[in-house]
Amino acid sequence: MIEHRFEVICEVEPPTRPDLKHVRHQIGTLAKVSDAFLIPDNHIGRATVSSVAVAHEVEAMGGRSIACLNSRDRNLLGFRRDLLTAAAYGVDQFLFVYGDKPTSGGRTGELNVRAMIEEVRATARDAAFAGTRPFRVGTAAALRPLPTWKRAADFVFVQVSFSTEALLRWREATPLDAPVYAGVMVLASEAHARRLAAAIPDIDIPRDLVEKVRGDRNAGVEAACEQVLRIKESGAFAGVHLIPVARYREVAARLESMLG
Repeated sequence: MIEHRFEVICEVEPPTRPDLKHVRHQIGTLAKVSDAFLIPDNHIGRATVSSVAVAHEVEAMGGRSIACLNSRDRNLLGFRRDLLTAAAYGVDQFLFVYGDKPTSGGRTGELNVRAMIEEVRATARDAAFAGTRPFRVGTAAALRPLPTWKRAADFVFVQVSFSTEALLRWREATPLDAPVYAGVMVLASEAHARRLAAAIPDIDIPRDLVEKVRGDRNAGVEAACEQVLRIKESGAFAGVHLIPVARYREVAARLESMLG
């Protein structure tokens, strides 16, 4: 059972233009219900403002940040640049992922998540990073057996699932000492459900939820917030990785009333 305080880590939508007003609004709105913020990297295959830069903005606003970095868009030199920039900004937490399929172009092919983790661990012995805070590194997990090398991560984010039972079955079968965060997403619309099903082949989206969302645009918010409470009550996870999509205002209001 998890003994420390249950955490809600909210994902923000990073800007695709050089303007931080919208992301600042998300951070300010969600601050009352969020223990930390995850900033995606080149979200859904589109170029965005650097996740390290947005993470620095979160820290400047008094929040905790986790900068997502994908292996798809990086070679070793570019990745080292990101680490140096993060150290200069005081950003010390990362989630490493493979990365969504790009809308144009391809991937560099030089790095993978495992190599990124090994490179970060090596910074502890690197004079260039002397005097900086050590990095904490997380990795993502599907609802399948967890590879041995991922067990060395400082924390694990489990893929989004609309089934609390599926998440709990995975957790029971996957003993880990590191904090584990369950993925919860707001289903925004029927079209959103179709996109998710196409992007994540093994995701199971309940038909009754899709029907509810079709008739009530807030049904997805209610379902996600209720799932957060069920996961919290289970005691099986350190917290949740909550993706409010564009419904962050509604999520903030509903979670605040539910969590007290």
